[in-house]
Amino acid sequence: MTHELLTTLRPLLAAEASAEAAASGMEPSDLEQAVWLRLLERLETDRPLVDPQGWLRRAVRSEARRGRRIARLELPYGSEPVDDRDADPERQALAAACRRALYAAVHRLPGRCPGLIAALLDPQDLTYREIAGELGISQGSLGPKRSKCLGCLRRLLAAEVAAREPRG
Repeated sequence: MTHELLTTLRPLLAAEASAEAAASGMEPSDLEQAVWLRLLERLETDRPLVDPQGWLRRAVRSEARRGRRIARLELPYGSEPVDDRDADPERQALAAACRRALYAAVHRLPGRCPGLIAALLDPQDLTYREIAGELGISQGSLGPKRSKCLGCLRRLLAAEVAAREPRG
């Protein structure tokens, strides 16, 4: 009985799923699969289907409505999680260690350099005018001061990296 029912309903399900799929935002095969699953679950309950074709049509429309609801509520990722190289835990840990080392080195800089470099690294991406106002220095002296501070930071980091490598 069950095998005969499935064989009989297959063409109707394919036609109904093809008709409803475009409006639901689902692939016809996904819609078919959801209805097959629902039908098999229903058959396991030992409740007979009085009108199998009518039940199938209602199930397809119900799954299509569910697909539309899901499409409205779910937001797609910008990229696939497996393709997102930054989501790799090892890379995240290394990036965090690099950021900590950079900020530790910035805090060891002399004079006003820590404040200037911290302002340049600020995620708000401040303009030179905003940085100059925040630090209380003229906007024209910001460029040369930045070059001097970056040079100090470069030498400080180069000395740390050279000291950590094994010699000979």
